Amino acid sequence: MKQSAVAAFRNFVEPVFRRPEFVQTAALCLRDSRKGPEVLLVSSLTSKRWILPKGWPMEGRTLAQAALQEAWEEAGVTGVVETAPMGHFSYQKVVKNGIPVACRCEVFRVAVTGEARDFPEKGRRKRQWVSPVEAARAVEEPELKKLLRNL
Repeated sequence: MKQSAVAAFRNFVEPVFRRPEFVQTAALCLRDSRKGPEVLLVSSLTSKRWILPKGWPMEGRTLAQAALQEAWEEAGVTGVVETAPMGHFSYQKVVKNGIPVACRCEVFRVAVTGEARDFPEKGRRKRQWVSPVEAARAVEEPELKKLLRNL
């Protein structure tokens, strides 16, 4: 099937003007319970939807170390982080002035060893432990849903 001239031109030109994805890092925090593994979700600051603790890269830290720091700040957990990402997911983030940007979020597994009652974003977020299946139902991003289902 032949492409129209407009479609061919668009397929050629559009990638040139597409912004690259911004990189973020996320912590997939896990603990064992009597019912099996549990995943920690936190509420986002604005929409209050369920997400993984995540954020921007940090100077002087690897993405894995930054993910662990985000887990502490957003959820009050400490643990052991794996150095290699277990996967990634993409999503649209709305930044200042309402501008949407494409983000690729590298996901690092964290074996949780401690959970604090007080942490930097305590009053701003909720946290909940759920099964991987429940976590997959609660998040919006299709690639993240798949990562959670495959735990």
